[in-house]
Amino acid sequence: MEIYIKFVLIGLAIAMPVGAITVEMTKQGLRNGFMHGWAVGLGGMTVDAGLILAMYFGFASILSLPYVQIPLWLAGAGFLAFLGYDSIRNSDLNLVSSEGKNAKTNKSFWKTYRNGLLVAVSPGNLIFWISVFGTVLSDSYQATGKLSFIFAGLGVLCGILLHDVGLISIVSITRKMMSSKMIQVVSALAGVLLLGFAVYFLYKFVLAVWHIL
Repeated sequence: MEIYIKFVLIGLAIAMPVGAITVEMTKQGLRNGFMHGWAVGLGGMTVDAGLILAMYFGFASILSLPYVQIPLWLAGAGFLAFLGYDSIRNSDLNLVSSEGKNAKTNKSFWKTYRNGLLVAVSPGNLIFWISVFGTVLSDSYQATGKLSFIFAGLGVLCGILLHDVGLISIVSITRKMMSSKMIQVVSALAGVLLLGFAVYFLYKFVLAVWHIL
């Protein structure tokens, strides 16, 4: 239980910094409601759970290979650029009406979940897990065995889940108090931030290729 609680707090702490997942969650929460914002978080957590399993079975070192990371940087840049452009272009769609009711949206839960999944499959996220959690979880595995590792992994996921539910709950409450114009502006700003992450990913891709050449 001590290990579990410790890793819940660690998972909560590392989920708090603003990243591409947080931006996409906030955007979807404002435009399409709680479930769509949470779908993005669930997509990110799916990747996190997969990385924990990879560490458990000893495959995490493969993700640190440059030839594995390079195509991920490029793919991540492309996908984030698409999300950013889409967010800016459609910032005036699916807004809250003046009566505070949701406008009808055609976006499915699973499509939003897929967005969260693809945003999370980025070298930045993978490298963070390998460098930070890889070391911490490996120490837990070596010190107290498989059972301790499982509780540590579950604790991390629960901490991330607490952050996501808390964030989307705040966004959903705030959403009801915001005008359609305010939501439109926030959605456009989220798109600009996503484009910024895309440029950063592209920069990392160029650097990685440069070092190899």
